Parts: sequence; C-alpha cells; structure tokens
Amino acid sequence: MSVTPLRRDQWWPLALVLVGVATALILVALDAFRRGAVVLGASVLLAAFLRLLLPEDQAGWLAVRSRRVDVAILGVLGLAITIFAFIVPAPN
Repeated sequence: MSVTPLRRDQWWPLALVLVGVATALILVALDAFRRGAVVLGASVLLAAFLRLLLPEDQAGWLAVRSRRVDVAILGVLGLAITIFAFIVPAPN
C-alpha cells in the first residue's frame, strides 16, 4: 500500500482543516474545553463541506472513500462533536 504524494493544488484543504484541529487542541490545552470542542466540530464540518464542494482531483487526502460516504461520516461526526460540546456540563 503506497501513499500518493499530493500535487501543489491538493494540499490546502487538508492543511486548512488541520489548522482548525490544532487550534482546537490548543484551546483545550489552555482549559477552554467547550470552545476547543466547538472549534474541533467546526473543523470537521469544514472538512465535510470541502469534500462536498471540491472535485475529486482537488480534494487531496480528504477524498478517502466515495463522496457520499466521506460527507456523511464527516458531517455526522462534526455535528456530534459540536452538540456534545454544548451538552457536557461546565466544570464548577
């Protein structure tokens, strides 16, 4: 199994999502759990949105399976993370 290297026009969707994930992790590390979880959920929803809109050859490594499966999994996961961020009670 080999990984195909990305062309110059394919790296930015994944990089954009990873910047959001890194920001979320930094927020959680700085004791802002809810904000970090919402940013993480938004980053996953951004990945779903980009996967939905970008053609196969520009989606880069966001294209793992078929478009429908990728968008469905990322959308459900992003919504679940965002909803759980608001359901979890704040610490006392």
